[in-house]
Amino acid sequence: MSPSQLDSNGNASASLQENGCPDLLSTLNSEKAVQEIIQQPLMQGIEDNLIEFSEAMRTVAKALRRAAEGKASAQAEAVEWKRKYELERARNLTLEHKGLSLNGPSVCLVTYFFTLEYETYLQSECFCPHTHAPVVSSGESNGDVNGERADSSADQPVLSSQTYKQSEVCCGKHGLCSHEVLRDGEPDSDCNVVQNRMTRKASFKLSWCCNGDNSDQQKHDIVSFERGNITTAERSSKQISLKWESQPQTVLILTKPNSTSVRILCAEMVRWLKEKKKLNIFVEPRVRIELLTESSYYNFVQTWQDDKEIVLLHMKVDLVVTLGGDGTVLWAASMFKGPVPPVVPFSLDSEHYRECLDSILRGPISITLRHRLLCHVIRDAAKNEYDTEESVIVLNEVTIDRGISSFLTNLECYCDNSFVTCVQGDGLILSTTSGSTAYSLAAGGSMVHPQVPGILFTPICPHSLSFRPLILPEHVTLRVQVPFNSRSHAWASFDGKDRKRLAPGDALVCSMAPWPVPTACQSDSTSDFLRSIHDGLHWNLRKTQSFDGPSDP
Repeated sequence: MSPSQLDSNGNASASLQENGCPDLLSTLNSEKAVQEIIQQPLMQGIEDNLIEFSEAMRTVAKALRRAAEGKASAQAEAVEWKRKYELERARNLTLEHKGLSLNGPSVCLVTYFFTLEYETYLQSECFCPHTHAPVVSSGESNGDVNGERADSSADQPVLSSQTYKQSEVCCGKHGLCSHEVLRDGEPDSDCNVVQNRMTRKASFKLSWCCNGDNSDQQKHDIVSFERGNITTAERSSKQISLKWESQPQTVLILTKPNSTSVRILCAEMVRWLKEKKKLNIFVEPRVRIELLTESSYYNFVQTWQDDKEIVLLHMKVDLVVTLGGDGTVLWAASMFKGPVPPVVPFSLDSEHYRECLDSILRGPISITLRHRLLCHVIRDAAKNEYDTEESVIVLNEVTIDRGISSFLTNLECYCDNSFVTCVQGDGLILSTTSGSTAYSLAAGGSMVHPQVPGILFTPICPHSLSFRPLILPEHVTLRVQVPFNSRSHAWASFDGKDRKRLAPGDALVCSMAPWPVPTACQSDSTSDFLRSIHDGLHWNLRKTQSFDGPSDP
């Protein structure tokens, strides 16, 4: 570089100026300005930026919550519409099968639910109740010439007597007739009907009965609108009565495992039912092995081989007898995913079972219809609202808790399409009224009569002083969803078993199942309920106040 391009300090200032760069003075001034800016306090700017950032994050959280609520509402509505569509479609198929039009005689609600599940299952499985085997088409049958016999085998067994024709349609005046519940087809003159008559399910009738009233005909009107006034019928003293219209022929006995006293009682009961009552006996495979180990006399006892045969039990069994406690009743209810035969529970110290069973087999008996919950799990990765896991039916409760996580559960709850609350605590219990004296009671829920149709909404250790339990009507659909901003997973358990993990975005949908569990009463449902809370829970048991203290003049 030539000397003319250097200044007195030896810097190339002239060349830099020609290239458009600032000179030394401007450079020094810029450095001073930068130093002054750096030395200025920045707290105010940082606080402003943090406030703006938090507001933006709050806005994003609100948008995500609105999107989650919209998705939950849409999925719940779609599931409900799908259920209604399937029920209506099956109902139409049922009416067409009966040869009735949609404008024909109306059928009572409980009858509709029972008939719907029963006939829909037969249509979907193509099951022949005569031979308990799949129906074969006329082209594949070797014994049929024109296919008429194959068509008639698809129809279900019926009573060929004149009584059947008279009770073909439930009149609705004397209760719920089981001809509508268990009737399987149209009358057939085939002699096989008479031969298989002994394998038919026993028919029965449900009716309202009133204490002190011997009349078998009771009013079914719950609400009347006479002369423009809305009046509810008095039903507080009425109980549900079951009356056999044909003799029960098949009994299923379920026992508590690993109990010597129950094993002895079961062997005695099986022998008595077979010798004295001439009944067909079904037991669990485990119980049959125990009985055959004791004696080869019990070779007549029947059982099942796989889960497919368990699904068909409600079509074969007239009565279920449980030997054990409440856990055995829960096990019996879990075996029936649809209609449940009448259940007769016996405790471990049942010494007078002969008199009790003899009275039940004669009838009529008072029963309690214990409602159940139908539960579905919808994963966040589901392709659509119909992509749900297999449904689970519970008799007591479904529990959503935090599992082994140390964080609080964060659950968003919806009732139909309305947002209920966000649960922050150890979990949530959705219970039936039958389960109101179980886990829900321990969590602070109320005790409710089992025939009250409702769903209990009970939080588990909520982190809020104002979070009290609720009792919701039976017709609602509840949806519990784990939000996307939840710190951990949640776990759902059904009657204390079959735990499933719920990840953020997953949801649990619960509604009242259309198939209750009818349990036999010792006297009536109200007396049995009060006896159970007195004897089992020692409800309001305290020492009586002394009468010799001070008193009013």
